[in-house]
Order: sequence, then C-alpha cells, then structure tokens
Amino acid sequence: MNIHDIGIDIIEIKRVDDAIKNNNRFLNKMFTDKEIEYFESKNLRIESIAGNFAAKEAISKSIGTGIRSFNFKDIEVLRDELGKPIVKTYNNLKQICIDYNVLEIKVSISHCKEYAVANAITIVKE
Repeated sequence: MNIHDIGIDIIEIKRVDDAIKNNNRFLNKMFTDKEIEYFESKNLRIESIAGNFAAKEAISKSIGTGIRSFNFKDIEVLRDELGKPIVKTYNNLKQICIDYNVLEIKVSISHCKEYAVANAITIVKE
C-alpha cells in the first residue's frame, strides 16, 4: 500500500449555514440521501454539515483532481457505529478510484465554533 496523496480543507461554518438558508436545494445538490439522513439524525447541526462539506473537498484534493469529472454526490461520507467517518464513492469518482487503484480513502473531520476542517488520505495499491 502507498499513499497516493493527501488533502485538507477548512471552511467557515457560517458560509455553509448561509448557503443552506439562501438555497433550499443546497443539501440535495451537495449530499446523498444517506448523508442527509445522518444530518437529520443530528438535528441538522450545521457543524456536521460543514464538516462533511470540508471532507468532500479534502477527499477531492487527496485524489489529486479537485472536483473535476465528478460531482459532490459522488462522494459519500457516513459514520460507522463509533462515529468514525467512512468514505464511499459512486459514479465517475468510483471509476477514477478504480483507474488509480485506490484501496481506501481515510478522512478525519473536526470543528470548533467558527470552522470545520477535514483531512483525507488516499491509499492505493503498490
């Protein structure tokens, strides 16, 4: 196993809050149904939503492409039974991961009062 690349993203939580308030389609455009269900289980806490948004940006950087040739909904960030973020890929991003021999994408998410941050590591076959 090798590290293909790493990515990091930080976002002001208020920017995500404003995006949701100003565009009633924001959640459905950026997140999968399962992610939205997770947010609803957390009472739509804006910190959780911003954290997932930052994770998607960090993941796109760890792939090395940014958000090109795929969209935000091709990345799904859920949680395991302990709350650890788990990454799933779909559609064009899934194919990119196959082409790059990606074994796993690891992500870590954190937030404070004003910011959410995430980092990601893409692990590939040797």
